[in-house]
Amino acid sequence: MRTASNDPLEAHSPERTCILSRRTASREELIRLVLGPDGQVHPDVRAKAPGRGAWIGVSRAELETALAKGKLRAALARAFKSGEVAIGADLPERIERELERAALDRLGMEARSGTLINGSDRVAEAARAGKVHLLLHAADAGEDGNRKLDQAWRVGGAEEIGHARGLVIPASRTILSMALGRENVVHVALTDPAAAKRVGLALTRWRAFIVGEAGLGRGNIAAGDGSADD
Repeated sequence: MRTASNDPLEAHSPERTCILSRRTASREELIRLVLGPDGQVHPDVRAKAPGRGAWIGVSRAELETALAKGKLRAALARAFKSGEVAIGADLPERIERELERAALDRLGMEARSGTLINGSDRVAEAARAGKVHLLLHAADAGEDGNRKLDQAWRVGGAEEIGHARGLVIPASRTILSMALGRENVVHVALTDPAAAKRVGLALTRWRAFIVGEAGLGRGNIAAGDGSADD
């Protein structure tokens, strides 16, 4: 049986209200935008840049539509309380690049800290033993290999923690190998619950932006009370 996690990420996370849909979600699920001194809007997916910020969590397609129709500009002008809001046409592309970088950087950090393993045999053994808290497959992994490891994970209790199968990430084995500094990485397992939570949030947010899948929890988009926050 799995034990309860003491992961601080399980604690309540502040929520914000969507600048476009008015729904709410936790900060960890969202994408922060900041207004620079020059009036330009910049992505801040790590939520560390100074200045006023607004939060979004729509898919790239939805963001591009809102940008084309002027809805994003209007929402940001209200959030930032400024009419001097300049949004580059490449904002959606920049957000996607930053989400990819943040997710791959997180995987690299977990690999260096020893909370991540790879290799089909090693992952399968850990999965069957109930030691895997998150299972990942490269985008170009074979279906047969995915299916075998998913089954091994279910044997080890994946469904007890809310999973029926591993998560296919939007990166090839080549990109994944480069991010982890290892050779031929196709399947990855997180063996620490806190690490699995951190990686899961980063990857789900990235995937949600690309294809519009729901994020962890509600997966909504937000900005503090419809206005900017610090």
